Amino acid sequence: MAEEYFVGTKTSDRYPIWTRANVGEVFPDPVALATFDFAFQNESGLQMSELGFRDAYIRIGAFEESEFDPDNPVFLGVFGGYTYLNASLMRIFGERAPGLSAQDIDEAFFGVQPGIPPYEQHPDDPSPEAEARIGEVFLWALTTPDLPDVLEQEERVNALRANRPDFDAMGDHEIVDWIEDFFNEGFRELFAQHIFISFLTTVPMGIVSAVCEAVGRPTDAMKIMAGLGDVESAAPSMAMWDLGRIAASSSSVNSVFEIGIEGLNKRLRDSAESEVQDFVSQFDEFLESYGSRGPNEWEMSCPTWETNPDLALAAIDRMRVSPPSAAPQDHQAELSAERERLVAEIGAMLEGDPEAQGQFLAGAHGASVLMPGRERTKTNCVKFIQEGRMAARVLGQRMVERGVFPEINSFAMLRFSEQHAAIDNPEGWREKIEERQATFDLAAARQEPFVIVGDAEPLSSWPERDAVVVEQVQAGDSIQGLPGCPGVSEGRARVILDSHDPTALEPGDVLVAPLTDPSWTPLFVPAAGVVVDVGAALSHAIIVSRELGIPCVVSATDATKRIPDGAMVRVDGDTGTVTILDT
Repeated sequence: MAEEYFVGTKTSDRYPIWTRANVGEVFPDPVALATFDFAFQNESGLQMSELGFRDAYIRIGAFEESEFDPDNPVFLGVFGGYTYLNASLMRIFGERAPGLSAQDIDEAFFGVQPGIPPYEQHPDDPSPEAEARIGEVFLWALTTPDLPDVLEQEERVNALRANRPDFDAMGDHEIVDWIEDFFNEGFRELFAQHIFISFLTTVPMGIVSAVCEAVGRPTDAMKIMAGLGDVESAAPSMAMWDLGRIAASSSSVNSVFEIGIEGLNKRLRDSAESEVQDFVSQFDEFLESYGSRGPNEWEMSCPTWETNPDLALAAIDRMRVSPPSAAPQDHQAELSAERERLVAEIGAMLEGDPEAQGQFLAGAHGASVLMPGRERTKTNCVKFIQEGRMAARVLGQRMVERGVFPEINSFAMLRFSEQHAAIDNPEGWREKIEERQATFDLAAARQEPFVIVGDAEPLSSWPERDAVVVEQVQAGDSIQGLPGCPGVSEGRARVILDSHDPTALEPGDVLVAPLTDPSWTPLFVPAAGVVVDVGAALSHAIIVSRELGIPCVVSATDATKRIPDGAMVRVDGDTGTVTILDT
């Protein structure tokens, strides 16, 4: 196996623990070479995502620049082609942050996954100076009424889409240079903002959870984190629901959908029916706003709803056949009202302790600002990446027509410097791309370790993903995970490993998935419940399920292997338990 294809990370004795927690939702598959060039490390040194992490941690006040290796990544590592986050640094942040601990960070990011090494304090972990700096930032986070910088960045990335250059008019080298300059000039700032806001969300979550635990109502913490509104990752589902209702109410549109998903976008556009063309116009508006979303959307070589509209239409189809009672807008409104009621009720319970009351209300307010803000910063990054993807696809199409690339997305198998070489001298590059793609596919078939301490074992020693055998549960058995969104539901389990094809999921089924990114979100709407193999308090599945009102359990280890497809299950989002009722 040509493991040299993958750029490996030099590990550190000071920060030895790496994890797939959280980052597995962003990069579920191995990372392509083109992604290394803007996200990780290339010949010129540290790249945008690593630098963005450093910027964010310094801005929070948790670290000083001198604590980081100037030559090697310390936050984002790559082993066997898979992306890892440095858990040692996250734990140090927890130890230095007032009111937090390494354990709090573990709970927020790891969940209850097995094999997590216990925290062992290093003499340099505590820092009174860092604690004071972080405290000032925390105070701001709990009191700020909004996030103007994030909103300004949203306007900026929306303008990029509205003013997209005419890539067809560019030369080949010009496109490559444009992509490289584009990422070097803009991605670091957006990514640093995302990490900054993401870590600040742990503050209100911790406060609200601690207070609810203290007053004997621990499950109410989840409800106070639900129904926040204006959550970018949930917004496409709301828009898709409206399109699904239009399709369901129009016999002309409905008949086109009934033929099947394959080729649906083309059939809709070829139809002469006026109602169908009205639907297409509204669908195009949807793509203008949400076309950057899709499976593995941080990876430039992966499809999005704009590049493959049938992916979005497949999700709309599931909503088309859902009952009106599944409307996500109604669920969101109910959750919002419940949230306001609980904040007022628990706040009143604390009137005899003004300090605790003030902390609780500040925490509830901070959650309402920071959690939607976190999803907005993520969306800003994804929209930015989409512009680079669209430019690369133009070059990819040209290279396919010349016989240099096997596929449009084969640009992912080349570094920026190699793109120029392939343009100037095409001979031999197709064979090199096919060889690298084969290595990439081999890595994708391996089961990566959830946690790595020190140096990773070679990729060739990792087990085959399909060879990992887990005993399935039987009727009456339960799987214990973490509660994600409150509520109890029952339904037929549908184990879906790929969000590309949601048609196996019928309304009222329970979605059982390995992990979820925003491309999975539309599947939540028709589902009676959601069960995810991995995840924790800041997981995408939890944030979105709480907006849509779907009972959710995360960190249900190996649920996709242990729960038989088609089994009747009960999902208890209050306790984090999934019970098999009938196999």
